[in-house]
Amino acid sequence: MGTLLYLATGEGVVTVKSNGKDTWEAEQKGLSSWDINEIAVEQSAPARVYAGTRGDGVWRSDDFGDTWTKPNRGKPGPGKVKCVTIDPHDSSTIWAGTEPIGLWVSRDACESWSPVDSVWDVPEVAKVDYPVAAVEPHVRDIVIDPKDRDTIYLALQVGHMLKSTDGGATWKLLNKNVDADAHTIVSRPDDPSHLYLATGGHSARLSNAPGRALYQSEDGGESWSPMGLEFDQEYSVPLVQHPTHPDVLYSALAHGQPSAWRNRDNGAQATMIRSDDGGKSWRALNTAPEVVNDFAASIALDPDEPDNIFVATRTGKIFRSADGGNSWASLGVKVRNIADMRAVHV
Repeated sequence: MGTLLYLATGEGVVTVKSNGKDTWEAEQKGLSSWDINEIAVEQSAPARVYAGTRGDGVWRSDDFGDTWTKPNRGKPGPGKVKCVTIDPHDSSTIWAGTEPIGLWVSRDACESWSPVDSVWDVPEVAKVDYPVAAVEPHVRDIVIDPKDRDTIYLALQVGHMLKSTDGGATWKLLNKNVDADAHTIVSRPDDPSHLYLATGGHSARLSNAPGRALYQSEDGGESWSPMGLEFDQEYSVPLVQHPTHPDVLYSALAHGQPSAWRNRDNGAQATMIRSDDGGKSWRALNTAPEVVNDFAASIALDPDEPDNIFVATRTGKIFRSADGGNSWASLGVKVRNIADMRAVHV
């Protein structure tokens, strides 16, 4: 028994696992010709994993990534996939968000897909303009209410958020006092209308939002208030919640957008942070210099041992804390172009 890490990379899916107490090994697990944006793992059956590719839809493995299939091959489905979410109420229902902005749903574990075109009934969706030539506006994250499967949240890159309370038939824009560059949404399992959000700080840099990188809502996204104002960084991506103590949250912050980091000697100027009171207050964690310079692209908690925390940097180094983030050690492996990481206990 131990922890297995699934990594979504620019060169396919990679797994990292321990071969001993302090020895870790990375292994290429296929789809190496594809840029993988996100991984979704069925926690009750961790051998089943879904990979969202930037160009060839969603692929599935039922054997820990050893072999992969595209179940809907030759049939309509998503193309440039940015995010993949397994419905917490039915593990055969898979949601995929795409670039350009699109939403797809499969009710049979990716054997077939249906487009959810109703997102375009919101007038503001057509006005989203992502200011990077190589990337179009897209759906960055999908969250299903853990108590009500008909309530769905979408994070739109530089387009705020959308919410449906009828399973995707209709949608509402969520944009009150919050950054437009929505990256990651978290819904509390004990109070799903209490949401947390990590953003890219687009509106903060334009002085169009009250906070910097992090926000929370206690009314299902109708209104938002800033979090993490103890820190002056305005960019974030990872936001994870402890599986049994929902007041415990982890995130990482950086100064400026990634394009600016490459032009600075001190890189991202990042800080990894933790809250123990549901986002009311945050404290900095003492992480490795590589995390400060390169930024924590992804944070993953072992679902069975959640004080076991893993951090992957943008440049491909992975660190582990066995004590909730107080101390850290390198896994001694390097994986290129990490976009996402998921931890399972096997």
